[in-house]
Amino acid sequence: MIKPIPVAEVKDPAMVELGKQLFFDPRLSRSGGMSCNSCHNLSMGGSDNLAASIGDRWQKGGINSPTVLNSSLNIAQFWDGRAKDLKEQAGGPIANPAEMAFTHDLAVAMLETIPGYKAEFSKVFKKDKIDIDQVTTALAAFEETLVTPNSRFDKWLLGEDAALTTDELKGYELFKSAGCVACHNGPNVGGASFQKMGVVEPYKTAHTAQGRMDVTKSDQDRFLFKVPTLRNVELTYPYFHDGAAMTLTDAVDTMGKLQLGRTFTPEENGQIVAFLKTLTGDQPKFELPQLPVSSDSTPRPDPFAK
Repeated sequence: MIKPIPVAEVKDPAMVELGKQLFFDPRLSRSGGMSCNSCHNLSMGGSDNLAASIGDRWQKGGINSPTVLNSSLNIAQFWDGRAKDLKEQAGGPIANPAEMAFTHDLAVAMLETIPGYKAEFSKVFKKDKIDIDQVTTALAAFEETLVTPNSRFDKWLLGEDAALTTDELKGYELFKSAGCVACHNGPNVGGASFQKMGVVEPYKTAHTAQGRMDVTKSDQDRFLFKVPTLRNVELTYPYFHDGAAMTLTDAVDTMGKLQLGRTFTPEENGQIVAFLKTLTGDQPKFELPQLPVSSDSTPRPDPFAK
């Protein structure tokens, strides 16, 4: 039901390095102060630990930012699954007025003014001109390397019996017997299906997101959300699409009642939480990129412009 995460296989190091630069480059935003890493902080489990991210001009983001770690293992991207893969997802925040608030044309035009980027894009893609397809391809290539193998649970799955404590094993047994594993399964312990939030009783929230219904416009998809990964879940608080659960204890309690019709005792809750913490794997390790230097013609950002 749950499989170990394999180590990332880098097929094109130059493209991955280019994608890494773009991931950390705030010049892809209108303000010049936001990068992909702003909301998917790789020092914080690939998330920002906020209920809703901070967007351009301090706008409140529309939804809790899912972790970018292991996101290549998901069935689709975003809570509502509106992007089929990482490449399609990568272009969204750049052009979203509430996020990075640029446009694809302006982003490409900015990159074209930077000699270092011109040379790197030409080397990787064998083309004279940069386009948004190249930008999103490179970003996706880097994000595909952001996997977290070697969690203690993976080591246990591979035969290292001493990797888990008695309480953690009890938590895993509860995780299975209570039914959590029906949705949280596979190598990503989630991310493989869309499920209704509030099966046994309705989930009460002031948040306006309707899940898949926002994409399909079909009422039968109301409150169907992509099941979040539980990999590294101790790092990616707060939980749920509205960020309403601030702790794993709260999240387990809510999921038990709303999804399974079960009230876990404090001891059971603690055991499940202990198991969930064994899903934290090796975090991505790399040198921070040295970004190519702007030229005299590169537009200078004005983060305080109205």
